[in-house]
Amino acid sequence: MPLDVFDRYLRPLRRGRATSAYPVALPDLGPAARGLPVLDAAACDANGACAVACPTGAISAGSGAWGLDAGKCIMCDACVAACPTGALVHTNEIELAARRRRDLVVLGQPAGPAAPNSGASPIDEAPADLDEAGARLAASIRRGVGRSLHVRHLDAGSCNGCDWEMNALLNPYHDVQRFGVDFVASPRHADVLLVTGTMTRNLEEAAVRTYEAMPEPRLVIAVGACAISGGVFAGSYAGRDGIGEVLPVDVFIPGCPPRPEALIQGLLLTMDRWRPRA
Repeated sequence: MPLDVFDRYLRPLRRGRATSAYPVALPDLGPAARGLPVLDAAACDANGACAVACPTGAISAGSGAWGLDAGKCIMCDACVAACPTGALVHTNEIELAARRRRDLVVLGQPAGPAAPNSGASPIDEAPADLDEAGARLAASIRRGVGRSLHVRHLDAGSCNGCDWEMNALLNPYHDVQRFGVDFVASPRHADVLLVTGTMTRNLEEAAVRTYEAMPEPRLVIAVGACAISGGVFAGSYAGRDGIGEVLPVDVFIPGCPPRPEALIQGLLLTMDRWRPRA
């Protein structure tokens, strides 16, 4: 074998490990990576400019309170740019996955007087007994899929942003298969239905039939602002305000789109294997 050909085969071995260390360590995402904005309550005078600038109604401000719905936030930083006091700060916070919709709402207490309300709707609270029963059922399902997860992806009407990030999970760097996660072609082989995009009315029947074709027990993951709340398309005649209006959602992964690390966090949360770093 010629020396140059032999060297070509040895080169990858010399480079060492190429796979990301996540979730043990969060890689440096850089200043361009957008995460959830954070409120500095001491600097906020409750002028309401952030709520007016938000294109999805993710920010509510009224009665002296301030709230940000991560399920609606598309992390566009319009609120950061509009805030005259600099109370909103850009962050790289992307690990936002949650099992309950209301856990995506971040509340704050501005120092100033009451600000005009943005009209953002509050998250409905489930009855305590129903919530507890659902938690017990979800925990039972997670115990069954704790070591491996077969995922069926359904694009319910996305721009393909979430889909591209999801595809990146299968490359050598993110390598989601190291966690026992595999994507399958048939819902009959799946433990989880992973839905991206706003739930368009034309695909409602397909989504329901895909879900019903899955064997019990089964879980649903909503990926991205569109799948969680409708995103920028909320209120459209052509779709729903989130897939939760059609399917029971077990895990929410916010973002527009969520980065591969955020998707991995949500999948590990689904498997009950997510442990926050110290």
